[in-house]
Amino acid sequence: MTDAEVTPGSQAALRQANRQRVVEALREGGTLTQAEIARTTGLSAASVSNIVRDLRGVGTVSVRETSSNGRRARAVTLLRPPGVVVAIDFAFSRLKVALGDSQGRVLLEEAIAYDVAADPERGVRRAVWLAETLLTQARVDHSMVTSVAAAVPGPIDLATGEVGGITCMPRWAGFRPGAELAERLGLPVRVDNDANLCALAEAAEGVARGLDHVVYVNLSEGVGAGVIVSGRLFHGAGGTAGEIGHIGLDERGQVCRCGNRGCLETLVGAPYLLNMLPQQGNLGHPATLADMVGAAHGADPGCRRIVAEAGSALGRGMAIVANMFNPQMVVVGGELAEAGELFLEPMRRAMDLGTLGSALRDLRLVQGRLGSSAALRGALRYALASTG
Repeated sequence: MTDAEVTPGSQAALRQANRQRVVEALREGGTLTQAEIARTTGLSAASVSNIVRDLRGVGTVSVRETSSNGRRARAVTLLRPPGVVVAIDFAFSRLKVALGDSQGRVLLEEAIAYDVAADPERGVRRAVWLAETLLTQARVDHSMVTSVAAAVPGPIDLATGEVGGITCMPRWAGFRPGAELAERLGLPVRVDNDANLCALAEAAEGVARGLDHVVYVNLSEGVGAGVIVSGRLFHGAGGTAGEIGHIGLDERGQVCRCGNRGCLETLVGAPYLLNMLPQQGNLGHPATLADMVGAAHGADPGCRRIVAEAGSALGRGMAIVANMFNPQMVVVGGELAEAGELFLEPMRRAMDLGTLGSALRDLRLVQGRLGSSAALRGALRYALASTG
């Protein structure tokens, strides 16, 4: 059992019960002074003051100065239901954590550079440490956290919660991040593929807002997609839907980490693209995808060529996906998407050649609006969905 668990008779359970009494008093009585809350609930003035301070910190109540019987007082108004959710984004070499309120508004967010791919258990411990740090900074008691959701760059088996074997973080294959997080945090945890959660966020609040049929392509170390059909995430039978990085485009091409040849990922994935950079080029080594995209924007001819050819390759792969799913929009996100039209225009031309006219007619190809925050925003929404 962890300290985070709320057990009957514990201090956390008592704080939770007292906080609920305050919330119910405000829900029934409307705006009340702290003295009125104390009389209604039977709690001490000090307890009410502490609870109101914590609720105000997470946006559950507003507080304004007023007067009562000629004395200064503080009027408290309930703004939204209480509760905080935690979102975690595990990426190859970066870790992000955010706290959100009961309506999905970000309260606090932090990102750190970290070798997440090296060791899944250490990665989870680091994520828990970062989450605990943010909760402390926000003065949020564990009893106020309703759920946790995490984004992982790999397919998640729906039955077991295990990371699939074709993740770009091989050491995570077979690992169950949801179970590990739940044990360490003492809280319910949901886990999904990062591209799925990016798709969820872009469809809910980003460039694809209001659309029912969307494919989000996530380009970084690997290549994956989140597919939304009729307004709902499509996971497939076992959770591997959207693994477009392993569409075969060249049977004589490079061997992919999945064991096949000429997969889309061998033409668009970061390790393959960076390996194409001239050894004596302007970027030096080791370079990053962001370095390459920046050089392409700066008119470096080699980087522009690599970016354009990657766009064409993705366009050929996405033509297959568009013919199959007939989406209203294809959203491109991840580090390579920052190349903008240098990448999207060659992709668009390739899709024009390979996509059925009926599928192409209503299709828009765009860059994501939420950028590097998409997975984290999607994880917040995923966590909120589990509290409803």
